[in-house]
Amino acid sequence: MNSYAFIFDMDGVLVDSNPFHKIALNQFCAKYGEQLTDEQLLNKVYGRTNKEWLTNLFGKLPDEKIQEYAEEKETLYRKLFEADIKPVKGLISFLDLLDKYAIPRAIGTSAPQSNVDFTLTKTHTGKYFSTILKDSDIEHSKPNPEIYLKAAERLGFAPEKCIVFEDSLSGVKAGKASGAKVVGITTTHTRKELFETNCVIDDFEGLDPRELIQKVFGMS
Repeated sequence: MNSYAFIFDMDGVLVDSNPFHKIALNQFCAKYGEQLTDEQLLNKVYGRTNKEWLTNLFGKLPDEKIQEYAEEKETLYRKLFEADIKPVKGLISFLDLLDKYAIPRAIGTSAPQSNVDFTLTKTHTGKYFSTILKDSDIEHSKPNPEIYLKAAERLGFAPEKCIVFEDSLSGVKAGKASGAKVVGITTTHTRKELFETNCVIDDFEGLDPRELIQKVFGMS
């Protein structure tokens, strides 16, 4: 089964973090006189880098102001989530199976390094991932496929041999545009909203990676 590789988004996939991101974003934006709608969150924020959503909201900003705003919002998010963070249901068992079957895997996230460290440390999942791409590794945010193309390249696989796990619509589009198969997880969107994916799951409970590969690649 190591003819295929898995690439995981982080927020909304490894952890159900978007409810806490939403609180942090609303508090942050209110402080600076802006109000985010749910539509903006789903279509303009989730899955995007801080640089992209901040400039979408506030217009052109100096790089140092983007960094200042980004760290302020992410520090708030981590404080809000710290007491509740845990892996998505079934994730640890699923990652153990990836080890058992020697299936290569990577993380491809729009989050900054500080959030990657926070998430992997708090969930004790760092040992499962030696390949991690974050916001500073890319020029173009999702839905641009850059992050998944680079993740596949680092793993040594053609994107067409990869399965991407995503919760956001921009991430799904990025995965599909890269040529990978995409599994949607319903932490952020409904099954109906994730219609562009090859397969939809609610969590990782009872999920067998070998059966998943057969399903999304149409093997009998």
